[in-house]
Amino acid sequence: MGSRWLLLLLFPLTTSALLAQSLSSAAPTEATVQSLLDRIQRLENRIDQLEDRERQQEAVQAGTPAAPRAGETTTQLTAPGSAPSPAPPPAAGTSAQAASHAEDHASMGEIRDTERRFPSLQIRGFGDVDFSSTDQKGSVSGFNLGQFVLHLASPLSEKVSYFGEVSFTAQPTGYDLSVERTIVRYDYNDYFKLSFGKYHTPIGYWNAAFHHGAWLQTTIARPEMIKFGGTFIPTHFVGLEAEGNIPSGGLGLGYNVGLGNGRSSILSKSGDSGDSNDNRAWVAAVYARPTRFYGLQVGASVYRDKLTPQPGQNFGEWITAADVVWTKEKPEFLAEYANVHHRDQLTTNTWDSQAFYVQLAYRLPWQQSKWKPYYRFEYIHKPESDPTLADVLDLSGSTLGVRYDITNYAAFKGEYRNSRHGVNEPRVNGAFFQTAFTF
Repeated sequence: MGSRWLLLLLFPLTTSALLAQSLSSAAPTEATVQSLLDRIQRLENRIDQLEDRERQQEAVQAGTPAAPRAGETTTQLTAPGSAPSPAPPPAAGTSAQAASHAEDHASMGEIRDTERRFPSLQIRGFGDVDFSSTDQKGSVSGFNLGQFVLHLASPLSEKVSYFGEVSFTAQPTGYDLSVERTIVRYDYNDYFKLSFGKYHTPIGYWNAAFHHGAWLQTTIARPEMIKFGGTFIPTHFVGLEAEGNIPSGGLGLGYNVGLGNGRSSILSKSGDSGDSNDNRAWVAAVYARPTRFYGLQVGASVYRDKLTPQPGQNFGEWITAADVVWTKEKPEFLAEYANVHHRDQLTTNTWDSQAFYVQLAYRLPWQQSKWKPYYRFEYIHKPESDPTLADVLDLSGSTLGVRYDITNYAAFKGEYRNSRHGVNEPRVNGAFFQTAFTF
């Protein structure tokens, strides 16, 4: 290479300088010789760095990764939007600057390549393994597999994209496969985005922020009021949704408005195959995320539907909710409240049920901030005579736990729960452990 010829040229020049120095001084000092040798060493190191950079750039232009030099490590590149694999630390003598420069060029090339190709499917996975033990009468302790979840995302054009979510849940006779979300969205601009499909209903904060995949949330379980498979609040919604920002300066206002099928005759499920009573449900939410207080969100939402659990039985449903969250983790604060109002359209009887939770967590600064203790209190009250929420019991319970991030993509959680389900029922104590991960 030209850089090697440069080194050969520098060597005689440096040697000449040493000879000239020796002629002018009969006894050259040891410090002078050492200074020149140090300068030669610095020049050699600089030439090595230039050769590394040239070699990496040539490899990127050729479309193949360059082979590492002896004693070096490489960084694995991944497609934009996917989880990068953690790179090992560079060995002694590695040119980190050259490797970083090459990675930047390769990543930009992949981004441009992705932008040109439609569709461009990306897949992300989640899973968890759990252990539980409680003193509830008739309960069985032991291990079980949580949900295995796949997220699928693909741009279809510059403004159109697709997102899907499927889950596999272990059952005594096999696995239950469910389509949790499937959404096609058109992004007109930051103020208006229109999508069609199946969503997590934007009531409150948790249901729209933490989806299937236990690794995403701090705790092992969701609050009882918004648990998957529950009936207190509809967790899924099929239809169309408009969302976006509201011009408001530093106040950071945003909105969600949806129109769709609402609940099916099985109130814990959405109307995936069609509306059960030919009556559209609608939902609207507004929130503020002030730029001055990064991580803060204050929101309110309302949901309207008509329930038909049995032919001839019709109930009007109004759900109002409010939430305040602070998600900076030092501390983390989540709080939601919801009121569910039902009205029998035949007898005009009405029932109101309330639920709320408050969750506090703090990511400790020790050991690279891997530890995150948390506490949650939750409460549900439902009139016993409400026929639409027959499977919902009054609840008063506390959860105390800690999350330890094993890596950036896996976490271990352990928590203790003390709760009472139903009126005048004994309190139940339980220990729960979970290893959650994403890949």
